[in-house]
Amino acid sequence: MTTASSREGLELRSLIRKNGELELSLARVTVRAPGPDDVVVRIEASPLNPSDLGLLFGAADMSTARAAGTADAPVVTATVPEKLMRNMAARVDQSMPVGNEGAGVVVEAGASPAAQALLGKTVAVLGGAMYAQYRVIKAAQCLVLPEGTTAAEGASCFVNPLTSLSMTETMRREGHTALVHTAAASNLGQMLNRICMKDGIALVNIVRKPQQEEILRKLGAKIVLNSSSPEFMQQLTQALVDTGATLAFDAIGGGKLAGQILTCMEAAANTRATEYSRYGSTVHKQVYIYGSLDRGPTELNRNFGMAWGVGGWLLTPFLQKIGAEAAQKLRERVVAELKTTFASHYTREVSLAEALSLEAIAVYGKQATGEKYLINPSKGLAG
Repeated sequence: MTTASSREGLELRSLIRKNGELELSLARVTVRAPGPDDVVVRIEASPLNPSDLGLLFGAADMSTARAAGTADAPVVTATVPEKLMRNMAARVDQSMPVGNEGAGVVVEAGASPAAQALLGKTVAVLGGAMYAQYRVIKAAQCLVLPEGTTAAEGASCFVNPLTSLSMTETMRREGHTALVHTAAASNLGQMLNRICMKDGIALVNIVRKPQQEEILRKLGAKIVLNSSSPEFMQQLTQALVDTGATLAFDAIGGGKLAGQILTCMEAAANTRATEYSRYGSTVHKQVYIYGSLDRGPTELNRNFGMAWGVGGWLLTPFLQKIGAEAAQKLRERVVAELKTTFASHYTREVSLAEALSLEAIAVYGKQATGEKYLINPSKGLAG
C-alpha cells in the first residue's frame, strides 16, 4: 500500500478562457504517489513538436502574445480570434497540461515487479502532460532506453520516428511502391529520408526554400523539388514518372499543394496509359494530410480523374489499426536505430520558464525547419 506523496513539481498549462484569451503558465502541483503498476519519471527532455503546438496555442493569434508574471513564474496571454472560438469550445476554461512525449529517469516506483525493475532507469514515455518536472505513468508505457542513451537522445523516439515508419508501413499495406512528402526538410522528413534510403524506397521530397533543398541533398536525398520553382509542376510530374509514386503525405494541409500533387500523379499515370478514358486513369492516387502548417482551405482543382482520395492521417489511429504486435515491431526498430536513422537534432534546450518567453515562442512557434526546441523541465528547478 502506498502513501500520499509529498513531492511537488511544476507543470506547463494551457488555458483558453470563455472571453477568448489564451493563458500559458506554470502550475505547481503535488505529484501523487505511484500505484502498484506506476512509476514517477523525472522528465529531463521533451520536444516541442508541431502536434504539441496545436494544444499549447490552440487557435490563438500568437502575434498578440503578451508577457506578464516573473522570470520564474511567467504568464503569457494571447487573443483567440472570435471566429475561431467555436473550434475551441470543448476546451474552454480547462487548464490543460501539454507535451506528447518525453524522457527522463524513474525516481520512484510502485510495488509491482515491472515497476520496481525501472527504478533508476532512463526511459522514454508517450502519454501527454510531459512539459512537467515529474510525470506519474504506468510502467508498461515506459520504453527503457539503451545503456548510454541520454534523455535528450531518447526524448523524440515516439512521435516523429513512429510517424515516419508508419508512413512507409502505410505505403506497403495499401499497395503503393514509392512516396511523396511535403515540408520534407523537417526533423520528421529527415528521418523519413534515412528510412527510405536504408529500405530502398523511392521518395520525392517537396520543400519551398533553397536552404531546405540543401539540407536534404547533404543528407543524400536523390529527389528534392522546390514548390516555389516555376518548373515545379513539370519537375514533379517527371519525378512521379520516374518513381511511380502514387501516395503522398502532406504536412501543409491548406492551399494548392495537395491538388497539385494529385494533378501531377494523374499526368504521370497518363504517360503509361494505352487508351483514352474521359474518367481519367484507373490508377488510384492518394494524398494523406497529417499536418496544418497552412490553416487555410485545401484547394482541389478536379483535373485528376476519378481514382483519387484525400484524407486525414494520424499516428495513433494507425497504430491501433495495425495492432499491438505490429506496432511493437516498429518501436523495436526505433530503439535499435535511435542514434542513427531516428536521431533528432535540436537548436536550443530551454527550461519550462524559458519556453514561455516571448523570444522563444517567436522562434519555435514558426515551426521553421532547423529551429526545433527541446524543453528540459528539470533545468534550473529545485528537485
